[in-house]
Amino acid sequence: MIDPYDWIDRSLNTIHKAQWHRSPAPIEASQGNYITVAGRQLLNFASNDYLGLATDPRLKAAAIQAIQIYGTGSTGSRLVTGQRPLHRELEESIASLKKSADALVFSSGYAANLGTIAALVGDRDLIIADQYNHSSLKNGAILSQAKILVYQHCDLNHLQKLLKNHRNQFRRCLLVTDTVFSMDGDLCPLPGIMELATAFDCMVLVDEAHATGVLGATGAGAIEHFNLDPDRLVCIGTLSKALGSLGGYVSGSAKLIDFLRNRCASWIYTTALSPADTAAALKAIELIIIKPSIGRQLWHNIEYFRTLLASTNIKMIPSDSAIICWELPSAEQALKISGLLQEQGIFAPAIRPPTVPTSRIRFTITAAHRSADIEKLAATIESLGG
Repeated sequence: MIDPYDWIDRSLNTIHKAQWHRSPAPIEASQGNYITVAGRQLLNFASNDYLGLATDPRLKAAAIQAIQIYGTGSTGSRLVTGQRPLHRELEESIASLKKSADALVFSSGYAANLGTIAALVGDRDLIIADQYNHSSLKNGAILSQAKILVYQHCDLNHLQKLLKNHRNQFRRCLLVTDTVFSMDGDLCPLPGIMELATAFDCMVLVDEAHATGVLGATGAGAIEHFNLDPDRLVCIGTLSKALGSLGGYVSGSAKLIDFLRNRCASWIYTTALSPADTAAALKAIELIIIKPSIGRQLWHNIEYFRTLLASTNIKMIPSDSAIICWELPSAEQALKISGLLQEQGIFAPAIRPPTVPTSRIRFTITAAHRSADIEKLAATIESLGG
């Protein structure tokens, strides 16, 4: 009898041979700058919890209180039985932080990207996207059925060339980019993108997942960092990184948000974000606003790590954020270095193709790290790379 699933074995063998096979590491406990893996306490330099809020007692208390009032689940979509006062409070809070007219909360940032892109453009339209965009942006573009063109990473000249050659052939055009790129840590040239968008009558969608809470004078992200008008863009982000919770959002003009409430399938047909996640994110935004010292501590730690690295011969991929990557020649070497780091008490997994074009160790600095933690990381990197 022929097994129609035999092809999976062949595919897995290929993945193993390429050193691309992945499996999640069970995290048995997490507290601040430490995690416990296989019974060992390790310094965590892999988390996207940039402000150290995921284990903050104030977020925990807010989540518990929401469960006591509303229960554990939202029970339905926002348009049926899922709407709670907390959801609208969170949207207003996000809009205030992002300095936009309104916002809409989703069950994940991935869902926000998929649904928003598919709602804004269709098969008569054009998407031009950065080659290093996150998977959710790429898959949202495919789902939309729009024509997709890709420009070389952060290359405004290439983007302009594509616009000159193709923009006038389509009804609408959407320029799509991450602001902070998740696997390099660099920052997109957003002012230049906005200038081209104006010149060629384009919408602009940015993913602020790794910028919200990190960049900008008040932690609002790259749009604030560049002093741009937030209502001229479609801004997407997540509640699961610097905000220490779960979920996603879109912020922008009032008409954009009203349109998405009526046309965005990944919002309309999905159960609303849980009360606990909603309340935790709401508390995180409150803390970002009233305690700017958290963001300052993050940037103090980032700059301290960069200073220590500068005194070594280890070259990292250029970064403008809390993400700092050590590029390595092969997946095998990245796995080896990651294992050696773990032997020294540091958790920083290898990131390999096809997630990234070249293998690397991806380090993330957070506000929860102490100076001694950062010093240990820098010294260990120097010893392994010397």
